[in-house]
Amino acid sequence: MEETSDLYDVYETNTPTPWADHQHECLENLDNVDCLRRKIKYYFMNPCEKYHARGRKPWKLVLQIIKIAIITMQLVSFGLSNQMVVTFKEENLMTFKHLFLKDYVDGGMDTYAVYRQTDVYDHIDYIIGQYGRLHNITVGNHEYNKNGSIYTPLLLCQDFYRNGTIFPGSETFEIDANVETVNAPALSYRMLSVKITFVLKAINLQTVRHRELPDCYDFLVFITFNNQAHSGRIKVDLETDVDINECRDWKVTGACNIYLTVLFDCLIIITCITSFTLCTRSVITGIRLQLEYTLYCRNDCGKEIPWSDKLEFVNGWYILIIVSDTLTIIGSILKIEIQTKVLTSYDICSIFLGTGTMLVWIGVIRYMGYFKKYNILILTLRAAFPNVIRFICCAGIIYLSYCFCGWIVLGPYHEKFRTLNTVSECLFSLINGDDMFPTFKNMKQKSSLVWTFSRVYLYTFVSLFIYMILSLFITIITDTYDTIKQQQQSGTPTSELQKFLSVCKDLPNSGVYRLSENNSCFSNCCITR
Repeated sequence: MEETSDLYDVYETNTPTPWADHQHECLENLDNVDCLRRKIKYYFMNPCEKYHARGRKPWKLVLQIIKIAIITMQLVSFGLSNQMVVTFKEENLMTFKHLFLKDYVDGGMDTYAVYRQTDVYDHIDYIIGQYGRLHNITVGNHEYNKNGSIYTPLLLCQDFYRNGTIFPGSETFEIDANVETVNAPALSYRMLSVKITFVLKAINLQTVRHRELPDCYDFLVFITFNNQAHSGRIKVDLETDVDINECRDWKVTGACNIYLTVLFDCLIIITCITSFTLCTRSVITGIRLQLEYTLYCRNDCGKEIPWSDKLEFVNGWYILIIVSDTLTIIGSILKIEIQTKVLTSYDICSIFLGTGTMLVWIGVIRYMGYFKKYNILILTLRAAFPNVIRFICCAGIIYLSYCFCGWIVLGPYHEKFRTLNTVSECLFSLINGDDMFPTFKNMKQKSSLVWTFSRVYLYTFVSLFIYMILSLFITIITDTYDTIKQQQQSGTPTSELQKFLSVCKDLPNSGVYRLSENNSCFSNCCITR
């Protein structure tokens, strides 16, 4: 018995038991799971909690605040510059109307027309005469366009049907629908339009007072006598196409340094690149944690996590900031090229800068979500979004059906229903309770059948969308809000990820989240499995 006891003692001392191996392995797995919980919980902390957890300064928050301020300043500066461009275009258009349209009155373009053949010839002669006397009559810096050393001539073209005979008295006609163009006006029943085209040049000098080089403008002026309706009323219209170019030779003295705004734009590009880098790093960190959590659930728990939990690791706010940074960088580069007169594409630049600034300000909502009273509103919007999209799809089908019906039936009798675009705008205004009485009142009563149909059409649309569809829309938002509010008050985890994290009770200031040699959980980048 004693030998047996000695042998047992030796075996017990030198060879570990399977139970000891299993216990050691369980303890190691438990530590790894706790480490994963802490890493995920730290990832979802707000900047203040991360500061208490590791003492890390909220540089990303500070950078976003600075970025919002300087991007807004950039947008205001560009907006004022763009406003000067728009003003210069509009005022030149108004100037051309007064110079070249006979007896033109402000605001009278809708009714500006000629009704007699002599009036057509008189207006054409007046335009040609005013063009020849431009230097003597204009108070602006307008000049004729040159192609080398030769002035670009004024062009006069007439469009008309190739052949045709029309006899309204006997209600007969024969027409060739092919259109021909000639350079001499000859009024006849086949005439479709007369177009007068010429190019004038000008320089926008007002920008020099706002740290920006002046632009040189080419105004392509179109004056059209429109007779396509053949109703006896020839509408006259003047339009311009503007081409903005860099001036060939310039010298500016006595003005502020024009390139200060270029340096400011370079600062914004550097700030956005830094923000882009930090947010991209955070997105990559979230994807790595998602892979670790997915691997843990698959190997240790034997189950797949739902897509809703996977998407929790993909921070939509970071993606929003990344998109806004990209748009702002592109817009700032275009703005620098506009400032240095390499490009003149104001519209493209304004789209990039405007959209980028909009997304930057929307991103501020992320930081407001760290407060409970604001967070419930953000959670409501996010939870209700899928139902809202489904609701809009269904309501949109009904809306389009009313648009098509109103365009076909009411279009000939109501000016707000003449085109699909105006029909959509009119109906959308009715949904918001705007311009309701004039829409009913302006319906022409030439056809009693159509007038009666319009009453049924408008009353059913207003009743359906205001009293039913909008009420259902509000109900979707309200129900989602009540659900989120009850979940927050109960504190019960609603997803597998929340249940997994609820086991970790460590507070941010407990010290377990700090990076140190003793804390191997956060010193290792990944968990070895």
